[in-house]
Amino acid sequence: MADLGLLASAARDAVLLAARVCRHVQRDLDRVRSITKDDKSPVTVADFASQAVVAHSLTHGLTSGAGSICLVAEEASEFLRDPAHATHLAAAVSAVHTVLPDLSPDDVLAAIDLGAGRPHPNGFWTLDPIDGTKGFLRNQQYAVSLSYIQKGSPVVGALACPNLSIDPAAPVETPDAIGSLYVAVAGQGVLEASGDESAAPRRLRRAGPSAPLRICASVEAAHSSADDTDRILDHLGQAREPVRLDSQAKYAVVARGQADAYLRMPTRKSYVERIWDHAAGSLIATEAGCLVTDIRGHPLDFSHGRGLEANSGIVCAEPTVHARVIEAIRVLGIGAA
Repeated sequence: MADLGLLASAARDAVLLAARVCRHVQRDLDRVRSITKDDKSPVTVADFASQAVVAHSLTHGLTSGAGSICLVAEEASEFLRDPAHATHLAAAVSAVHTVLPDLSPDDVLAAIDLGAGRPHPNGFWTLDPIDGTKGFLRNQQYAVSLSYIQKGSPVVGALACPNLSIDPAAPVETPDAIGSLYVAVAGQGVLEASGDESAAPRRLRRAGPSAPLRICASVEAAHSSADDTDRILDHLGQAREPVRLDSQAKYAVVARGQADAYLRMPTRKSYVERIWDHAAGSLIATEAGCLVTDIRGHPLDFSHGRGLEANSGIVCAEPTVHARVIEAIRVLGIGAA
């Protein structure tokens, strides 16, 4: 049985390093664009650099560099190995060097490729090196999301939110200079800290719902059905426009009571959510006292490979609100076959 405390410590260290890398790239957007001749290249560079840093940090933190980890992640190194993308590789290596100056380009590529692991029944890591790519490019909310999964459920989750203030009164559309960090262990709660860990971590336990309810949702229309969200809010007698932000920062916002629910309503029946988009965030919200299910009220099942094949949509909410939302979905026939 894995030592969850050790895994949580390694996950915290890894996402904090990756957040520093992402901040560096974000501060240098124009220079990266000028080097790579690509307007979207900064998030590409940050994705690769973040994944390399997390994979290297986990390997050396958990195996002393003598072994390997099982990591399921978004990126692979083929793009960077193409000579046509040599400038992207140079920029990614330069970003990695802000925290790991001794890694060679080959080391960086090898670390990225550790993310090609396959889900293992005995346990595996899953990573989204930058969750919320458009938020990153807008200098708004994004996250580095890392989770350890055992027997189909996340048991460790670490979420670094470089632009999300630890102050729940701060507007989410305004990037924070320090950011925030969330680390959860199944059955042991969740801790919140500032992104630079300058303040002592505090245990999160959210209170009851607000009046009126505060809902958060994705910025991108393609991520969730706004029409279905509006129907649910109307059914609940809530006319308030959802707070919109990118990434799994939404789970943190609900976990700490800044919102009462996060709704991700399917835009089409065939869509399958990726495990790295929800593993860490769902555990953090659950350990803060929220309920996280699909739109049918079923627990999220992470045992089907890279996708949440057995689930449809996401409802993350304070428990009494969750019950009301699930009932509204049933009454309205949303997602019915």
